[in-house]
Amino acid sequence: MCLVSVYTVYAEKVQSQGRVDCIVETSDYVYIFEFKLDGTAQEALQQIEEKGYAREYATDSRKVYKIGASFSSETGTISDWAVN
Repeated sequence: MCLVSVYTVYAEKVQSQGRVDCIVETSDYVYIFEFKLDGTAQEALQQIEEKGYAREYATDSRKVYKIGASFSSETGTISDWAVN
């Protein structure tokens, strides 16, 4: 993502409550991604909330999207995803 993007991309960004898998910042939006292996998208979204990954953008004027995705180790593809 970092290599092909014209946006600001953070991979494994360290915050006080944990490490965010990926954040993509554009001029209008912030996308916060949490990935799970053989879990659920809801578990990923729950982690974003519980760890407060979006907290640093609370006063930011950009729209924040929280995206949870689960990868299947069996198929090697995304098996579940959700946006909040």
